[in-house]
Amino acid sequence: MDVHPRDLLTEAVAGLLARPVRSALTTLGTVLGITTLVVTLGIAATAGNQIVGRFDELTATSVTVEVPEHPFPLVDWADVGRVTRLRGVVSAVALAESEQSANLSVRSNDIVDPARVTDQTLTVVSSGPGLPAAVKGRMIEGRYFDAGHIARGDKVVVLGRQAARLLGITGLARAPAVFIGTQAYTVIGVLGDPQREKSLAGAVMMPPTAGKRYGLDIVTRVLVNTGLGAAELIAGQAPSALSPGHEAILQVSSPASPTRARDAVEGDVNALFLILGLVSLVVGAVGIANVTLVTVMERTAEIGLRRALGAARRHIAAQFLLESTLTGLTGGVIGASGGIAVIVAVCAAKQWTPVMDVRLAVAAPVAGAVVGLLAGLYPALRAARMEPVNALR
Repeated sequence: MDVHPRDLLTEAVAGLLARPVRSALTTLGTVLGITTLVVTLGIAATAGNQIVGRFDELTATSVTVEVPEHPFPLVDWADVGRVTRLRGVVSAVALAESEQSANLSVRSNDIVDPARVTDQTLTVVSSGPGLPAAVKGRMIEGRYFDAGHIARGDKVVVLGRQAARLLGITGLARAPAVFIGTQAYTVIGVLGDPQREKSLAGAVMMPPTAGKRYGLDIVTRVLVNTGLGAAELIAGQAPSALSPGHEAILQVSSPASPTRARDAVEGDVNALFLILGLVSLVVGAVGIANVTLVTVMERTAEIGLRRALGAARRHIAAQFLLESTLTGLTGGVIGASGGIAVIVAVCAAKQWTPVMDVRLAVAAPVAGAVVGLLAGLYPALRAARMEPVNALR
């Protein structure tokens, strides 16, 4: 006796619909597993895309060139101009720092005010005129010194916001001065909290010509800001532009690639939640196997009757395998649909652009069907091994 595949499919569907509540609960395990897998992979891909789109631009575009001590200056103040001409560079500035200037006693104008301490230990640095742009800061009072101040050797300084607060300087209308030792310097500006080099908020900045007194006339560091994606290229070119022939001596710090960071985040998220999805699938598979086995035991008489009427073992096995596969496939379709809906909802709430491989939507139902097929193997084989006489008895 031969059974047409269409008849097998009809019998399998009838078997599932005969117990709709049980079939729905059986399918639930697969639904949860597939939903978890789809959400995991979709959210991981979307989050990875956000790492590139919303990557910390400050970190991704910051290049620092350290200039070590050397018998002669490796980098001159004017050399920074060659770096700014490199394609992809947004801004650059040279800094000079020294151990001597790390903790200098700085005081504001001598004002009799017992409630306020006017003498503070602050860091003093010298820089080129482009420092506010290079450290992503803005002047909240006055202005930063320019090339004219440097050329004339003017005794002027710019204070960081915190340094100005510590010294009690609240405005520049009266041209306040600060004293470093016995030397007076006019405060011409106050720099707001910089996004880069946050320590400058508590520092005193002066032109290199004024900084000679404190050993701040030799460049020790160059800060470079690049366009997004150009940091790696500029990190390789900046040393040659600053000190041709001595680029190997300079030390360059550049950010990690946003793409590598995205891949790392996506991999970590996948590894963490993929396990949860697989556990859910295993639970779903066990549920399908258990329910299919119970169904086989309940339908023993039906199996015996079909065998007595001429149905072969393969027909019995195929029917129960088809039932379990349909259960898994249904769970896969529902789970994939639910997972996609969750991804879209999460992305809408976070205002993200959903990113998901189209192949995932196709593979998820197939995965559910495979889980159902594997889960139904043992119950189907057990049903196929039943002898008609024993089953009817």
